[in-house]
Amino acid sequence: MEERILKLVIEAGEDGNPPADRLDKALAAIVPEEAALSRSRLAKMIAEGAVLRNGAPITDQKAKVAVGDVYEITLEPPKPVETVAQEIPLEVLWEDDDLIVIDKPAGMVVHPAPGSEDGTLVNALLHHFGGNLSGIGGEARPGIVHRIDKDTSGLLVVAKSDRAHHGLAAQFEKHSVHRHYLAVVHGVPNAADPRLRGTRGVSFEAGNILKVTSQLARHKTDRQRQAVLFDGGRHAVTRARVVEDFAGTASLVDCWLETGRTHQIRVHLAHAGHGLIGDPVYGGKRKLPAKVIGEAAAQAAAGFPRQALHAATLGFIHPVTREELSFSSPLPADMEALLDALRNGVQKG
Repeated sequence: MEERILKLVIEAGEDGNPPADRLDKALAAIVPEEAALSRSRLAKMIAEGAVLRNGAPITDQKAKVAVGDVYEITLEPPKPVETVAQEIPLEVLWEDDDLIVIDKPAGMVVHPAPGSEDGTLVNALLHHFGGNLSGIGGEARPGIVHRIDKDTSGLLVVAKSDRAHHGLAAQFEKHSVHRHYLAVVHGVPNAADPRLRGTRGVSFEAGNILKVTSQLARHKTDRQRQAVLFDGGRHAVTRARVVEDFAGTASLVDCWLETGRTHQIRVHLAHAGHGLIGDPVYGGKRKLPAKVIGEAAAQAAAGFPRQALHAATLGFIHPVTREELSFSSPLPADMEALLDALRNGVQKG
């Protein structure tokens, strides 16, 4: 693959100004998603002289930008990531000649990428399969038909054969795969809440089921985040029902997806004002009130080290045998400990 030139033009926003006042931020806001260029990567490319402004190199990432500036970014061929087989323990719930279902622990990345070249689920699967994983050497995500975030725990299905890979991918594309997640969130979603009734994209269905409908796309200035939009982006629908209420301060919710977008549950619940406890990206700095829930529970929530999200159930049609398969995963120990702390706080309150 040869290097190519990405040409970008700074255009004015609704206020007549550029999308950001400095070069690295402005480029991060307008670079196409498929280019996969983070702000840190752009800053490095600027420093290396790989960015031209109006035909001349510019190496100051803090340089001011102006509407009409033309930037050219030289994209070198991606460096191949050598995916090595690594002996990493896996919790296998099902396996046959065509697919495998894994209960992934929090902290494990699914697929190798710059910055996470090893220690991933794919590295572990390569060892487990003896190097025979669907699509290696061809597909960008060999055998992986869906992902869950590094710090989300729970169920994943991975294809071992091409026929399973295509069949599973088709089910995910049609949104026919049954997936439920358990999350611990700030507050308690309630149809009687006037704030929620006034939040765009938020509605309630029978049984006090929260429904969030929007478009999702990369955030304009932070390429690591997703943003709720109502024009452009990709259609996304999330539903959630309250399983357990912790004195109105927090709740355990059951979430299910009509669509499957990056960070969908996390960003949709945050949009509704019920961000996940422990979420470093969308959870904000909100804290549980110790006066209501108790100091121990408040500290347990404040110190929870990841987004409190677990892929608890997974159901699909076996793409080869056509058998209906359904799997469940119990909550991991850290989320159980968080729930125990919240329950104890309610009892003592």
